[in-house]
Amino acid sequence: MLEINVKKRLGQLVLNARLTIPGQGITGIFGISGSGKSSLINLVSGLIHPDEGNIRLNDRTLIDTANNICLAPNQRNIGYVFQDARLFPHYSVKGNLCYGIKRFNQQEFNRIVRLLGIEHLLARYPLTLSGGEKQRVAIGRALLSNPEMLLMDEPLSALDLPRKRELLAYLEKLSQEINIPILYVTHSLDELFRLADFVVLLDEGKVAAFDSLENLWQSPLFEPWQEQGQKSAVLSLPILSHNFSYKMTALLLGEQQLWVKLLNGNEGKTVRICIRSTDVSITLTVPEKTSIRNILSGKIITLLPKGNQVDVKIALGKDEIWASVSTWAAEELQLQIGQSVYAQIKAVSVM
Repeated sequence: MLEINVKKRLGQLVLNARLTIPGQGITGIFGISGSGKSSLINLVSGLIHPDEGNIRLNDRTLIDTANNICLAPNQRNIGYVFQDARLFPHYSVKGNLCYGIKRFNQQEFNRIVRLLGIEHLLARYPLTLSGGEKQRVAIGRALLSNPEMLLMDEPLSALDLPRKRELLAYLEKLSQEINIPILYVTHSLDELFRLADFVVLLDEGKVAAFDSLENLWQSPLFEPWQEQGQKSAVLSLPILSHNFSYKMTALLLGEQQLWVKLLNGNEGKTVRICIRSTDVSITLTVPEKTSIRNILSGKIITLLPKGNQVDVKIALGKDEIWASVSTWAAEELQLQIGQSVYAQIKAVSVM
């Protein structure tokens, strides 16, 4: 567990953060440029010092200004992955990986190398690596130092789209297989959706919100980052079954099932999905002979008129989704709060 209670003036910005971050999983640090994201993790790492306050990691004090305690960065046992890999050009990949190891463990070395898919790179030098490969080596080096926490400062921002997708897949796997907390700075909604368990939303140096991704995604505080004119819902649902013939997977949504494109994973594994309001339509009766695979019964709980459209929040048991329909359609269907409806969702549109 990481406990943060600090204040730091950064030019015109005053960073003021009070947080208790879980001891496992990825916590995304999110906000506009200049909101204090990188500064927050630099305070944790010891690269900068707070004007006042304290930081504790697993009941160990990293800094306490009131008691004049301040551990140096190399004493904090924290791994750091920067935007650029910062590898030593004169060391091979294996040399870079071993640089921060205090006590070499071949079994652990092999596990990390295998997890990051860099076995074939060990004899090569940084100059011959792609951007994505360099970042995987940098992550491996940080993990092999056996840290209590991993800090990542926009590690994908300098990569092109194919390399970004490649490294995202490794980071997803990494988050499931290591048991230390990760603080992950990003301004990308896609990275946040794919990786974060919890999110710290920073606004002008202050913590505007700290919650699970699913809850924060629905919060009005998060609306500025949603696509204009569109709402969406993020749900974590267990896999119910697979239809390999049609390359589809059924997820359990309350007492109903939601079909999506084929996913990896055994039955019972929880996966995260995103349903956009523009991919949901509403009908009052069950349609016949339709190509749409998901016809889910629900109840309207919110109606939000907006220009020439109406955003409709629909409760599907304990889960909620949004549908965006035209004002014409809403009036013709006489939509109202408490009304029972059917939400139609294309299986191929679910992210």
